[in-house]
Amino acid sequence: MLKICMTDDIPEREARAFDTEALGTFFITQRDGQFFAYKNICPHLQVELEILENQFLDQDQEFIQCSTHGALFQVETGECISGPCLGESLTAIPIQVHSDGGIYLA
Repeated sequence: MLKICMTDDIPEREARAFDTEALGTFFITQRDGQFFAYKNICPHLQVELEILENQFLDQDQEFIQCSTHGALFQVETGECISGPCLGESLTAIPIQVHSDGGIYLA
């Protein structure tokens, strides 16, 4: 298992990007104490989601947002709920949170 970061590195309702050789760029976000990871690719145009570093969430920090065309995705499922890729989903990255506070690729 590859340790990516510590849970303290990802504040509630924020996101952080990471890059690995095997997976490329992905991000982890936290919602209500749970952590979710997705590839940093919009299913509509296959572009990276953020325009500024680590800016993956909308202004209210409620949804993941594609900066290219404004599509919104559920944090918990990655499903697009608004925009041109409606009904499609972000690609989830399996992670595990260990008792040491580390977040690992599963």
